[in-house]
Amino acid sequence: MTANEQAHPRALGSLRSADGMGIVRIEHRFGTTVDDLWSALTDPERLARWLGEFDGDLRLGGTYQSRFFSSGAAATGRVEACEAPRHLRVRTKGEHAANEQTLEVTLTADGAGTVLVVEQRGLRLDWLAAFAAGLQIHVEDLAAHIDGGERCDSDARMEELMPAYAGVAVDG
Repeated sequence: MTANEQAHPRALGSLRSADGMGIVRIEHRFGTTVDDLWSALTDPERLARWLGEFDGDLRLGGTYQSRFFSSGAAATGRVEACEAPRHLRVRTKGEHAANEQTLEVTLTADGAGTVLVVEQRGLRLDWLAAFAAGLQIHVEDLAAHIDGGERCDSDARMEELMPAYAGVAVDG
């Protein structure tokens, strides 16, 4: 177990498929306000602390380029829906991806905290476990950022998560 996992234990996300493509859904409760979590997800300076290099505009119709700390992968995208501070949907394409993917984030106030639901759709089924592990690492790194901590060792965390996600049944 890594230090990040001990600080932020969480259940595995759920996996399913639709129209021959994979979908990953992860839900996590954060001990912060909706506005603070929204800022961590949409402010380029804050994104650069926990997610990776980011250049662009996360307002409706905006476009962006990013490179993730965890994998080193680059992606471009455009914002399809932005209802601050509750809902964001982006269509994204990685540098080696054959198809576009959709990432949708919903924030809901829960007492003094906020529940984040993130769903990534349009994923290759044969890579679904890797996408799920990667998305979970991003959520864990976001949680560490919110708590004032550091990102995890993504390579070690990927090794821990891959067997667990490989064993998750895909609903379809």
